[in-house]
Amino acid sequence: MAYHKVNADQRAQGHSPYLDNDELQATALELEWDMEKELEEPGFDHFRLGSAVQHHLGNSQSPDLDLEPIQPSSSPKGRFQRLQEDPDYISHYTRQAPKSNRCNFFRILKVFCTALILFIFGIVIGYYARKKCPSPPTSQEPNNLHIYHEILKEIKAENIQRLYRDLLQFPREDDVDVAMKLLVQWTSQGLEDVRLVNYSVLLDLPGSSSNTVTLKNSGECFHPSGQQCSRETKTLHSQDLLYSYAAYSAKGTLEAELVDIQYGTVEDLIRIQAITNVTKKIALLKLGQLPLLYKLSLLEEAGFGGVLLYVDPCDLPKTADLADKAFMVSLNSGGDPSTPGYASIDGSYRQNRLNLTTLLVQPISAVLAKKLVSSPEDSVQKDRCIPLQMPATGKKIISLSIQSITTYKTISNVIGYLKGTVFPDRYIVIGSHHNSLNTYSGQEWASSTAIITAFIQALMLKVKRGWRPDRTIVFCSWGGTSFGNIGSYEWAEDLKRVLQRNVVAYVSLHNPVRGNSTLHPVASPSLQQLAAESQSFNCVEKTKCLGSNVSSVQIQGDADYFINHLGVPATQFSYEDIKTSENSSFLYEALFPVHTTNTEELDPSFSLHETIAKLTGQVTLQIANEPVLPFNALDIALEVQNSLKGDEVAIPQLLAVASRLRDTAEFFQSDEMRPANDPRERAPVRVRMLNDVLQNLEKSFLVRRAPPGFYRNILYRLDERTNQFSVLLEALEHCKLHQSNETIQAALSEVLNSISSAQVYFKAGLDVFETTLAGKK
Repeated sequence: MAYHKVNADQRAQGHSPYLDNDELQATALELEWDMEKELEEPGFDHFRLGSAVQHHLGNSQSPDLDLEPIQPSSSPKGRFQRLQEDPDYISHYTRQAPKSNRCNFFRILKVFCTALILFIFGIVIGYYARKKCPSPPTSQEPNNLHIYHEILKEIKAENIQRLYRDLLQFPREDDVDVAMKLLVQWTSQGLEDVRLVNYSVLLDLPGSSSNTVTLKNSGECFHPSGQQCSRETKTLHSQDLLYSYAAYSAKGTLEAELVDIQYGTVEDLIRIQAITNVTKKIALLKLGQLPLLYKLSLLEEAGFGGVLLYVDPCDLPKTADLADKAFMVSLNSGGDPSTPGYASIDGSYRQNRLNLTTLLVQPISAVLAKKLVSSPEDSVQKDRCIPLQMPATGKKIISLSIQSITTYKTISNVIGYLKGTVFPDRYIVIGSHHNSLNTYSGQEWASSTAIITAFIQALMLKVKRGWRPDRTIVFCSWGGTSFGNIGSYEWAEDLKRVLQRNVVAYVSLHNPVRGNSTLHPVASPSLQQLAAESQSFNCVEKTKCLGSNVSSVQIQGDADYFINHLGVPATQFSYEDIKTSENSSFLYEALFPVHTTNTEELDPSFSLHETIAKLTGQVTLQIANEPVLPFNALDIALEVQNSLKGDEVAIPQLLAVASRLRDTAEFFQSDEMRPANDPRERAPVRVRMLNDVLQNLEKSFLVRRAPPGFYRNILYRLDERTNQFSVLLEALEHCKLHQSNETIQAALSEVLNSISSAQVYFKAGLDVFETTLAGKK
């Protein structure tokens, strides 16, 4: 199938209104000719001339009403020339020879005057119709790069630094106060439509005193940081001690044997269960390798009663000095726990969910973990870090005491809209997060908020000079992120139907500078090419941008709902430290206390912040302004095929449907997308149809059920170490644990149905284009 122009077809469709007016004119002329024959007696010549001219002047006004709503594409040449294209034009004006020279002269004059009047009216009407009904917007690709450069050059490191320092002056106690100040700040930048959206949600906050861990063998009591309970706590504030906890953990006290299960993988559990009964015991668990919620679900299923969670010093970046610090984690998979799956609005039913697990979970520092496993203080030998491990001999009995307060609090989101001019009903959502109620995430929220504010500032300078994006850009600063992305979940659940239809992409600014060694771009398969191109656009002569590969891995933050429930393509740029261990994939789940100077120590000149802002802005502008969405359908099919390579569960049916998906995607890419990107071949109706298909590419890959902590969108992998589908790998491990193939069969069915659904979706899109083209022919 080839791509065809439709301009001629559009003109053919506008033919009938003009025929009606032509026939009306012809009828008037024929009636006039009959009257002349009847009145052809001496003395009536003057009467014939006056009445004829007057009659035509009256008639010449009538086409004005009919031509007003006609699109210029239907009649670009004007009213008079359109009449000449009528095949019946000559016959309408065929008359008998005149009986006298005088009559002939008047008739010629009359016809000439009529034609002249019609011609003038055609020009005037055509001109105003073109102004009133402008042709579909033509491509502005040649000017787009220049516009992007003009906007992005206004983003400067010193401005981001100033905004960052201003944000640190905001109070930490009240989420609503922070959100209100952000609203005022965004409005002052010129953003026209900025709203404060509040939700009353269930939060799990620390109790009045710190949780404790007591060694029953020696009677020593410790705070989560490793400091003894009886001593003065001078190195950390009391608030820091309080906020070393797991939100939504079970509460109470548990005395039991401590069992070292390392990273809590299936292999670790099989090994431990072979040598001891783990029922109601306390697991000593390392953070990393797998999602925390998934590992906790395995421990809960195995029968453990409690968990001490820590980060092995060998997994921390060399630049991080966090061994003596405990941290906070959230056990909430997303949204308000009291309203799972629906928004926390007035009148919603509130479920009584005081905790989200039966396990007593307590994060502790590496210093305390060393004391519990009786490890020497110096664990580095010959430049090699030795991971912590409990000796095989000797049992340790500990008492774990956990308390927290579950209460309803207000979480606020700041939502600002920059309306598009061509496709205002299509949204690009760009999100950061602000300081939530009593969070334990240091000052990294100020980095993301300063970057998004700097981008708004640069964008609105261009808007004030008359420019606007084609699609609507929605700026979001989320609240409640530390407790399980509550603000973004509630807003998205509240507007779910609108967002399912309108959101095109999500651009994340969550924790953009968590290190200073490596640029780490993450993008869904359909946006990987765009993310890579944006780096080359912005990273000229910046060595830190070179060689950074774009991957599709699970990311932290508020992109979660958009990726896993709406199937929206997403991307995120961030700087991080080079990983010292492959086990550090999910260390970001720990929210460590970071001092106010930490961000400025990582990026004293704020040049990294500037780079992230420009990369984020470049991607956002391209998605918002390109006539055809810059998504790559073929990359999705290639990602699916790569995820099945070497997979021991890749059955022939999976490989066959993946091959068909690639064939269909290649055809779609070459036959529909390539010509649509040529401004000379572009038709607005087909572009809109094509964009609708591109917008929904990834929705087919949302599986109904996924293990806790795993993405429902199977296009995303757990980390860069493996290319296989995460749900299939997990199902294979689960079968080893339970000696059953039921889980793997269910996972295979989910993946097979997703790939098949995507192939059918591509094929249906091609069929629609084929049918449309055939209809116009």
